[in-house]
Amino acid sequence: MDIDLIFKIAAIGIIVSVLNQVLSRSGRDEQATMTTLAGLVVVLMMITQEIAKLFDLVKDLFHF
Repeated sequence: MDIDLIFKIAAIGIIVSVLNQVLSRSGRDEQATMTTLAGLVVVLMMITQEIAKLFDLVKDLFHF
């Protein structure tokens, strides 16, 4: 696993957190929730790609 992935996930978390606070304070709670969900989906997609790479590596390791 590359350390850049951890930094990317942390950066997305910080950006989503700031956007969530700004939108919540301005009274746009629905957009704040959607921003949080969008950030979660982006991070889950990044992690899913890494898990797929891990499964491919295990598959190659055991010659399946």
